[in-house]
Amino acid sequence: MSKDYQVITSDIVDYIRQMKPLIPGTMKGFYEMSAAASADGALEKKTKEFIALAIGVAIRCDGCIGFHSKALRDLGATRNEVAEVLGMAVYMGGGPSLMYAADALRAYDQFAAAS
Repeated sequence: MSKDYQVITSDIVDYIRQMKPLIPGTMKGFYEMSAAASADGALEKKTKEFIALAIGVAIRCDGCIGFHSKALRDLGATRNEVAEVLGMAVYMGGGPSLMYAADALRAYDQFAAAS
């Protein structure tokens, strides 16, 4: 069965919105941490998003794959750059990472086609 990462991320966003009033401190802290961790520094934001995508593949997180694939598309990453990062994720994670690397490439393609 093929996954639609636009639907996956949209569904997650809907529930994250519902969580904000329920756990406002936690959500505020998460977003502050996200902004600080992904800001340009010694590594640029695009490099950090590549790392996040590879980790998403390694831990088999569909939401992570969707959000970070979209971010990479928005930051101008090419399909070949994404593929090379996925190659490193497969190297580090073996067969299970290969399955999710294929899904991550699908996610990138879905967001690229929608833009």
